Amino acid sequence: MSASGDDGGRGMAAQPGKQFLRGEETSPRATFLELFFDVAFVFALTRVSNRLVNDFTVERRLFLPEAGQTLLLLLALWFVWSLTTWTTSRYNPDLPALQLVVAGSMFGSMVMAVSLPEAFDTRGLSFAVGYVAVQVGRPLVLTVVMRGHRERHVAGRILAWSVVAGVPWIAGATLHDDARGALWTVAVIIDYGAGRLGWPLPGRGRLPASSWTVTGEHLAERYQQFIIIALGEMILISGFTLSGSEFTSARWVAFAITFATTALLWRIYFYRAGTVLADAVAGSARPGRLAESATYTHLVMVAGIVASAVGYELVIAHPGGHTDPAWLTVIIGGPALFVVGRARFEYEVFGRVSRSRLLGLVVLVAMVPLMTRLPPLAVAAATSTVVAGIALADALRARGRPPEQPSPPPL
Repeated sequence: MSASGDDGGRGMAAQPGKQFLRGEETSPRATFLELFFDVAFVFALTRVSNRLVNDFTVERRLFLPEAGQTLLLLLALWFVWSLTTWTTSRYNPDLPALQLVVAGSMFGSMVMAVSLPEAFDTRGLSFAVGYVAVQVGRPLVLTVVMRGHRERHVAGRILAWSVVAGVPWIAGATLHDDARGALWTVAVIIDYGAGRLGWPLPGRGRLPASSWTVTGEHLAERYQQFIIIALGEMILISGFTLSGSEFTSARWVAFAITFATTALLWRIYFYRAGTVLADAVAGSARPGRLAESATYTHLVMVAGIVASAVGYELVIAHPGGHTDPAWLTVIIGGPALFVVGRARFEYEVFGRVSRSRLLGLVVLVAMVPLMTRLPPLAVAAATSTVVAGIALADALRARGRPPEQPSPPPL
């Protein structure tokens, strides 16, 4: 997910459209409009979680296909958010044209979110239209406002590939069941594959991530904010679940465990890689490549948080009895997925991975076959204990030492 390249190289000062690029006078901090844009994703993540809960609880739907559909929809939402974030990191978000892009992306994201629960049923067309409108509209506006500037070719590349991917998105929305899933899977592969390859065009090559200019402080802050959004969604889901259930001592314990786990995930993310990502990007030999890698790493962590929210919602609603084996994939698998992403994130920032993360991941995986005979509440408590152990190891390792400085490896 890159935002600038060699196409926007030398001689910009005399070119029309330069005012739309971020300059030294532009604050690297996220704008209030971007924070407003994020509100749509608070709602969107609750729709993802609710859909995934239905995948586990609606009687005898096939779990793996249904969960795969939910993952595909999450990937679409993340692509919209990340490309919009890269856009505001490269272009000046204080100008009306860019504010229109962000506001339009927010509306399209809301259309996707309200359609998401039934996106593979009766609301596929509205989901696909919302997605394609954002993905095509954003680079189209940039192509127009950057006319006469070399940066226009960057937006043109993204526009061309967005149109290509839009065909299976819209075509899939007119079909049903497996055909829709197959075409939308192709569309997601096109979107992510094109971005990963630098949106190549015949005869013009591609823009490798290492050549792209990024505003590290802005991107780091935006990633931090989305992690907070995901953790906030975990709080919302647990609160809604408990408030809609009969108050029992077991549910109160489950609610307390959920809150503790959420706080622990926050602690593990922000200590310490999450707080020094901007410095890591600034000090990297290939800042564009590091920032791009962090995009996918944060996707893994967000997916882990969303899965954790679903798992703990199930625990609050059904704390007793035997644990459905499928539930383990979110009660234990959610935190485990977060740890996987966080381990990769640590490597991106510091060039190493703590043994506590690897050990914690091994313990979480080893727990799975031992937990099927235990009630969900006990599974959640055991999982939270492992997560607490990782956070405690972080604190002990840092005790009495100066704060570790980022040392990103060549990616």
